[in-house]
Amino acid sequence: MRLLIVADTHLPPRAKALPDQVWREVDAADVVVHAGDWVEVALLDELEARSKRLIGVWGNNDGADLRARLPEIARAELGGVRLAVVHETGGKQGRERRCDERFPDTDVLVFGHSHIPWDTVTPNGLRLLNPGSPTDRRRQPFCTYQTAGIRDGELCDVALHELPLRR
Repeated sequence: MRLLIVADTHLPPRAKALPDQVWREVDAADVVVHAGDWVEVALLDELEARSKRLIGVWGNNDGADLRARLPEIARAELGGVRLAVVHETGGKQGRERRCDERFPDTDVLVFGHSHIPWDTVTPNGLRLLNPGSPTDRRRQPFCTYQTAGIRDGELCDVALHELPLRR
């Protein structure tokens, strides 16, 4: 199973559209995971139409229209992996402890908000993934997204992808 992991797309204020490279990943993915801050509902509609399966949550920049269609926390079992998705986990100090406490029955937690890529494992074995943002790099050198696989009940092949700088 192939996953595409994105967050903080902020369309349209940060970009007019997702980069073509990300749309190619949407087409290749079995599951697209979006960890919030869509901003406008049009991208949700596009991803629902184009994705084989979409798992998403709303973020702090998402209004009532997105909050009506998306949960604050999404949970799914994917090929034996217990996945949770949330937009915010708080500051980086103490993140692993907070996430272990808040998501005890989860194998992988995808989050966004910071626009800073993150890939760590907590003391209790919870994998924490933040894909950064494919449209708003803020203080990061590149816009980014992640891909991963699930094979034999395990998350595998997690990769962070950098996007070319827009002109």
